[in-house]
Amino acid sequence: MAVRKPLPRWADLALVPALNLTLAFVISGLVVLAVGENPIKAMGILLYGAFGYGEGIGYTLHFATNFVFAGLAFAIASHAGQFNIGAEGQAYIAGLGAIFVGLSLDQTHWLLVVPLAMLAAGAIGGFWGFIPGYLAAKRGSHVVITTIMFNFIAATFMVYMLNNVLKAKGQMAPESASVTNAGKIPQLREFWDFFGYAPVNVMLFIAILLLIGSYILLWHTELGYKIRAMGQNPNAAHYAGISNSKIIMISMTMAGAIAGMIAVNEVLGVQQRLVIDFVFGYGFVGIAVGLMGRNHPIGIALAAILFGALYQGGLELAFWMPAITREMIIVIQALVILFTGAMEGLFRVPLEIFFTKLSERKQVAKTLEKAENEGGL
Repeated sequence: MAVRKPLPRWADLALVPALNLTLAFVISGLVVLAVGENPIKAMGILLYGAFGYGEGIGYTLHFATNFVFAGLAFAIASHAGQFNIGAEGQAYIAGLGAIFVGLSLDQTHWLLVVPLAMLAAGAIGGFWGFIPGYLAAKRGSHVVITTIMFNFIAATFMVYMLNNVLKAKGQMAPESASVTNAGKIPQLREFWDFFGYAPVNVMLFIAILLLIGSYILLWHTELGYKIRAMGQNPNAAHYAGISNSKIIMISMTMAGAIAGMIAVNEVLGVQQRLVIDFVFGYGFVGIAVGLMGRNHPIGIALAAILFGALYQGGLELAFWMPAITREMIIVIQALVILFTGAMEGLFRVPLEIFFTKLSERKQVAKTLEKAENEGGL
């Protein structure tokens, strides 16, 4: 039996995700058909809602911004061999840093608020990522288990803080006071009315910078080399003199800090206050974004736009096709996550077999052609 060869890089990065995505949409189309609606029309509405007009594009980019942060939080840890499921909790608790800076500097200027809010949210989110990293590196705890548990701890702690510490006097809702001046991160519609009422804000550019910075870090720095070496072969990295425990803690801290940018985007860019469950599941979807994007910044950017389009287009679809309820939209989104994330290797083995046989046939053809040429001589 012939040994299967690895897929060509273009097939691994483009063909496999495309096939997974196609299958997800085919199954989703069957779901739409089952409720008596036209799946082609539904797809047209979804695409128009996501990309057909300025406000829709703005919402798509807003969702994509959060998915970039969440996807990078997963990818950085993944390159070090750590499966970070804690971006949800890391982003949630980082909201404390964002709202503290926003309320404290509400009378200054947003150019001062944004970097300080990023530092504060990044520090708290990074600390929340460091603890599971430390437990994994020093105590052998499984990072999947600890990050899941820390999501629950963060959720419970934030409920306590919003009800007993941050809630403004005379207010019934479990939320903090609102920022009204410099604490509000400017939305792009304030500079360009093309985006209508969409909440996309200057954090979009921070997301782009983080994508570029992550690429430089992972592939063009010594630390990035150590992170990838650790993730690919911990034993070889150890014998090469790399401190595996140190790399685990650094990568998990960076992952938590990047996840904290979701808090800055949502708390100061959209809500203008700290509210219950402001993360809205971005951290969990970030896992699918990272997997679908092959933990590469370019792939993460494309996957983030895809999921941003699904979120925004799904809202439009639920509005224009009442038979397709919000719950069905969640099912469609879940199918995409299922086939592009959890089952992303579904087509890998058949494709490896196909490309291996194709390579063998080409090799046989070259051998025969060479034999014929030599015979002719």
